[in-house]
Amino acid sequence: MSRSPTSAVPPESRRRPIDERVRSDEHGNTGGYPRDRIQREEQAQAARRFRLLIADGLESGEGRPLTPEVVDDLRARALG
Repeated sequence: MSRSPTSAVPPESRRRPIDERVRSDEHGNTGGYPRDRIQREEQAQAARRFRLLIADGLESGEGRPLTPEVVDDLRARALG
């Protein structure tokens, strides 16, 4: 999936804290802060999905041998 760059302009009330983070080298530029927040949210969503898949697997009953076909099926389910 290809992503095109998006520009996010924070409201003036949030601009100063973001500028301070940029000056303290937490982010390379003002666009780095929203990108970092989005990336963290995507990682949190992936972690939640992973935990749900693990719980689903634990509740599914008897296990099965881990074959390449099973791995492919699990990968397809995990990636949605």
